Amino acid sequence: MMHPSITNREFKLLIKPKGLDRRSRILLLSEKLVEFCKANKVDFFHLDNANTGLRNIYFYDTPGEDFRLNNIILRVRESRQNVWVDDYAEVTLKCRTHDRGLAAKFNPTPKVKIKSRIRFKEEILRGDKVGTHRQIFSNNSILDAVPIDRLFDRSLGSICKYFPGIAQLKIDKNSPIRIVGGSTNKILEACLPLGNIVFGNGVQAHCEIAIWMKSAGDPIVGELAFSYRVNDENRAQEKAHKRADKFFKKLQLELTDWLEIGSTKTALIYGKPE
Repeated sequence: MMHPSITNREFKLLIKPKGLDRRSRILLLSEKLVEFCKANKVDFFHLDNANTGLRNIYFYDTPGEDFRLNNIILRVRESRQNVWVDDYAEVTLKCRTHDRGLAAKFNPTPKVKIKSRIRFKEEILRGDKVGTHRQIFSNNSILDAVPIDRLFDRSLGSICKYFPGIAQLKIDKNSPIRIVGGSTNKILEACLPLGNIVFGNGVQAHCEIAIWMKSAGDPIVGELAFSYRVNDENRAQEKAHKRADKFFKKLQLELTDWLEIGSTKTALIYGKPE
């Protein structure tokens, strides 16, 4: 049975960057996914008219990467409308580790009066070999609309005002905070919803492709992901959850030539595996 703390399951596959700046390549991947679902008798509801969303993504940490050493990720997403950046950003604080109990011990709850969401994710990644999988657990707090002008002033204390759980970590409170990789190390992400995959009663996963670029036309990596909520109604649907697991393993075999070596997109930014 699935642990009662899990609120979301997300399956992720890194995709080789070559050609991902071309729409024909994305359409080919989408067609392969549709055919794979048909062959495996899994219902897939394709989104023909979905729009691609654009956003800037960057991460905060100390110069010594103390957050990362404590399994903490602090991410900012700035939505874009063409060349324009919105005035509000999504800020996510997460403790992500292979140890579910360790992830659960950290309290990411925000203090500020901004609409937020709490998620405890089971993230399923490709294992050491194609056709296998492994898990990491992510205890998330997501602030939906933080005014960009009110983002952190590059000090640990300013972050603790948003997320008091940070103050409980063994990090020097005078440590400066900076964007990982430098202020110019912002990622441009293009995200396209592909459709919904049905694994069973109440277990319907949203599927999308995300492409990380240094700039438009310069892809770093892609990520094909599908995810679904876990709640009291579908938690006991063990057959459907196992069907999703099996689908993920078989999909790797189908997309062997597309798969990039690595664990997560964040790991590529830090240059360290998760």
